[in-house]
Amino acid sequence: MTSAPTKPAVSPPDRIQHVQRRTLAVLSAAQIVGGVGVAVGLALSSVVVDELSRSTVISGFAGTATVLGAALLALPTARASSRGGRRAGLSLAYTAALAGCAVSVLAISLRNWPLLLAGLVLVGGGSAGSLAARYSATDLSPKDRSARHLSLVVWASTIGSVAGPNLAEPADRIGMSLGLVEKAGPFAFAALAFALAVVVILCFLRPDPLKLARAGTREEDPGRNRTIRTAWTTLRTTPMARRALVMIAVSHTAMVSVMSMTPVKLHHDGSNLDVIGLVISLHIAGMYVLSPVVGWLADKAGKVPVLVLGSALLLASAALAGTAGHRVWQVTAALILLGLGWSCGLVAGSALVTESVPIERRPAVQGLSDLLMNVCGATGTIIAGAIVGLLGYGMLGLVVGIMVAAAGAWLTVVWRRTT
Repeated sequence: MTSAPTKPAVSPPDRIQHVQRRTLAVLSAAQIVGGVGVAVGLALSSVVVDELSRSTVISGFAGTATVLGAALLALPTARASSRGGRRAGLSLAYTAALAGCAVSVLAISLRNWPLLLAGLVLVGGGSAGSLAARYSATDLSPKDRSARHLSLVVWASTIGSVAGPNLAEPADRIGMSLGLVEKAGPFAFAALAFALAVVVILCFLRPDPLKLARAGTREEDPGRNRTIRTAWTTLRTTPMARRALVMIAVSHTAMVSVMSMTPVKLHHDGSNLDVIGLVISLHIAGMYVLSPVVGWLADKAGKVPVLVLGSALLLASAALAGTAGHRVWQVTAALILLGLGWSCGLVAGSALVTESVPIERRPAVQGLSDLLMNVCGATGTIIAGAIVGLLGYGMLGLVVGIMVAAAGAWLTVVWRRTT
C-alpha cells in the first residue's frame, strides 16, 4: 500500500511568478488609497497644531508625532507579519491610522492640540503600513529584481500622495458642509482612505506572499524580545545591512525634518493652503514618481552607488532650502530634490537590507530598520521645530546638510575600501 504523494514544500516557479504579479497589483492598490490618507495628514497636521497651540516650536511636534507613531508601530507590524503573514501586519498598521484619524477629528473639534498629537501618533500607522508594503513586494521577487519590484510599490503611492494634499481644501469644505469644524474634514476623508486600504489588503492579498516565501524554512519565534534580538544579531553579523540601515535612517531624517517644517514656513510667509498643498504635492512627486527608475538603476548599477547619489541630492536640497528666503519657487525646488534623494535612500537601502539577510529573519530586521528610521526621523522633527523656532528655516538647511554630507562621505570611504 503506497502513501499519498506529499505536497511540495516550495511552490513551482510559474506559480510564484503569478502570485508575485498579483501581490504587486494588490499592494499598489493599497498604496494608492493609503497614500491619500498619509498625504492629507502631512499637508495639514503641522499647520493645525500651529494654529491650536500658537507655537512654531510645538507645531514641529506634529511631524514628530506621526513619525513616532510609524516607529512605534514598526515592530508590532513586523511581529504580526511573522505570526500571520503580510496581511495581518499591513491591516494592523492601516487600522491604527484609521483610529488616529477619528481621534484627530475629535481633537480639532475640541481645539485640543495635545489630543491631536495623540491622534497623529496613531495616524503614523499609515506610514508604517506604506513602509511595510514595500518590503512585502520583495518576498517573492528574484534577487536581481528586488529593487525594481520594491520601487513599483513605492511608485504606486504617487497617485494618492500627490492628490492627497490637493484634496485637503475640498475635503475641508465638504466636511464643514456636513457639520464638521474647519480643518477636521480632511482627517475624516483620510479615515475613509485608510478603511479602504484595510479592505483591499484583507480581501485581495491572497495567498500571503511571506507565507509562500517561507514555505519549507524554519519559522522564527515572533515574540517581541525574540524579534528584536534576532534583528540585532543579524545586523551585527551583516555589515552591508548595517550600512544600508544607516543610510535609510539618515535619508529619512533629512527628509522629514525639512518637509515637516516647510508648511509652517510657507504659512508664516503668507502662503495659503492651495500653495502649501502644491509644494507638498511636488515634493511627494519627487519622492515617488521616479522610484521605478531608481529601482532599475539600483539593480543595474548597484545599491551603494545609488545611496551615494541620494546623499548628493539631499545635500543639494538642504543648500537650496537654507538659502531660499521668501522665494517659494526655491523652496519648491528644494522639496523636489529632497524627495528624489529620499527615494534613492529608501529604494536602494531597503533592497540592500532585504537581499543581505535570510528570508526567515527578514521581518525582524525590516521591522527594526523601520523602527530606527522613524525614531531618527521623529528626533529630527523635534530638533527641526526647535531650530526653526529659535534660529530660522535657513539654519535647519545648514544642519541637515552637514548631517547628510558626513553620512555620504562615510559610505563612500567604506565602499571604496571594500571594492
